[in-house]
Amino acid sequence: MIRSLIIFSLRFPWIVIGLATAVLVAGGLRLQTASWDVFPEFAPPQIVVQTEAPGLSTEEVEQLVALPVESVLSGVSRLKLLRSSSVPGLCVDTAIFEDGTDVLVARQLVNERLSTVRSLLPNTVDNPRLMPLAASTSRLVMVGLTSDGKATSQDLRTLADWARRLK
Repeated sequence: MIRSLIIFSLRFPWIVIGLATAVLVAGGLRLQTASWDVFPEFAPPQIVVQTEAPGLSTEEVEQLVALPVESVLSGVSRLKLLRSSSVPGLCVDTAIFEDGTDVLVARQLVNERLSTVRSLLPNTVDNPRLMPLAASTSRLVMVGLTSDGKATSQDLRTLADWARRLK
């Protein structure tokens, strides 16, 4: 196979040069219309919704905030996965959409659904908020500080702020 290709190339050099030129021109034309991105997006489009619920425990946040928000968002078109995380005073819902979904259209659909959830939430709970769009490469490392009860959350925040400034 390779031997016949070499023999053909030696017998007809102008055809080989013509094919190489055609490939080069086609590549140049394709390069002009190609999108340029240093870090192409490799994760599916996702939208994060945060709802603050001051004074509520994790179980209360799950029952009174996460479930109503999930039930409202569950019918959004092209939704692939919906998950939530509840901690005392905060609910974070993440809606992951199918590949190829326009993230701005998805944000609009989610925002329309969130406008109807307010009546289902307790009065002490803030309105759900869409978090700003972030590329999948923007969060490389996430660190959480905890204490065995000797340090308050304010002490942990001060520690994190000072450790960041010292570097």
